[in-house]
Amino acid sequence: MVRYRLGFPYPVPPFYDAPYLPYLPYALLLTALCLLSFQIDGLYEPRRGRGWLYDGYRLTSGTATSIVIVMAITFFFQPLVYSRGMLVLAATMIVVFLSLARVLSRSILIRRRRRGIGVDRVLVVGAGDIGRSVIQSILADPAAGYQVVGYIDDDPLKGNGKLGRIRGLGNLEDLPGVIAAEGVDEVIVTLPWMYHRKILHIVEECERGNVPVRVVPDVFQQRMGRVDLDTLSGIPLIGTAPVRLSQVAFLVKRVIDLSISIIAIPFMLILFTVVALLIKLDSPGPVIFKQRRVGKDGRPFHVLKFRSMVEGAEQMQADLEALNEADGPLFKVKRDPRVTRVGKWLRRTSIDELPQLINVIRGEMSIVGPRPGTPEEVAQYEPWQMQRISVLPGITGLWQVSGRSDVPFEEMVLLDIFYIENWSLDLEIRILLQTIPYVLLGHGAY
Repeated sequence: MVRYRLGFPYPVPPFYDAPYLPYLPYALLLTALCLLSFQIDGLYEPRRGRGWLYDGYRLTSGTATSIVIVMAITFFFQPLVYSRGMLVLAATMIVVFLSLARVLSRSILIRRRRRGIGVDRVLVVGAGDIGRSVIQSILADPAAGYQVVGYIDDDPLKGNGKLGRIRGLGNLEDLPGVIAAEGVDEVIVTLPWMYHRKILHIVEECERGNVPVRVVPDVFQQRMGRVDLDTLSGIPLIGTAPVRLSQVAFLVKRVIDLSISIIAIPFMLILFTVVALLIKLDSPGPVIFKQRRVGKDGRPFHVLKFRSMVEGAEQMQADLEALNEADGPLFKVKRDPRVTRVGKWLRRTSIDELPQLINVIRGEMSIVGPRPGTPEEVAQYEPWQMQRISVLPGITGLWQVSGRSDVPFEEMVLLDIFYIENWSLDLEIRILLQTIPYVLLGHGAY
């Protein structure tokens, strides 16, 4: 219909017109080959957290394989009615329509899981480095369908503490009661292997309660993003994987940063002029606010923002400490009296952040990355939190598309570390695309 009746991509001369019936055997063959290729490529395997780039690649690979086989068959049989253009058009439509179907299906699934529908309630056993890695991975990808109900640990200080909004629910002896009280669907054990007897006991307790249990191997005390798994004739081989943000990854990020910044700034000159005029008319003081922040490897720089507060706001912060609503070293007040009338609008729309594109061009920041902290904040970091200053800070990041100012400090750090350890082009693009609705709707902005 598309090729011969609609004449796409160009009309077919009447002499070459063909009926559908001769193509029917090849249509059935192509369908069977595609289904088989997709199955072999693992497209139908249920895997949590699989990105849309993975599905697109598998769809393209399986379709291309099937088309090549059909072309080979037609070469030998030499049918009277045959068009290589038809096969190319069929391959294109298969990839496009199946990709759209999977995007639609994935978006529905993600919306349901973000509302808590169809998620597995997970209890993490162990609140050490690996336990934090598990929690940060779940927080970074809510679409995977996991929800952390809390964690338990044999250290009373950890077991009764909290990590952002994730609560400690007691010690290891409380496991059966916590599973029953919290409606746990799955238990993830992250204890060091030196506690193998305790791990076996936990596995037995979970099996008695018919609760699935998974154990994270604490090989070399490395985080999960640094472990490389392979097999040799069925023998598992475990080693350390390279850091995701390699020199090549940094170069790719830099190209993306410069491309977006150089293209965006000329189009924003009119907006910048209007915003500067509004700021000047609203309150006295400079248009651009400069603040000292800590960049990659602890190097200080001045972040640029449109001024959204009254002049001298930093000197007034000490008098407002009692109003601080943020945890950790951060300072946040939803109804900050220092914010100007124009500043409220700038913050809600995140327009105040746009001058940071200049920081990006200078090489001081990236479009996507951890939130840059002030020297006072960084001085209060715990050792495990220092990893977030190992890369360029960003204008947006996982913390922003996960709730922005509503995200507690420790959760923000976990999300930043997840981004650093699991960087990929897919993750970079996903964060950029998710930032748009978060900014437009003003989620968590104040």
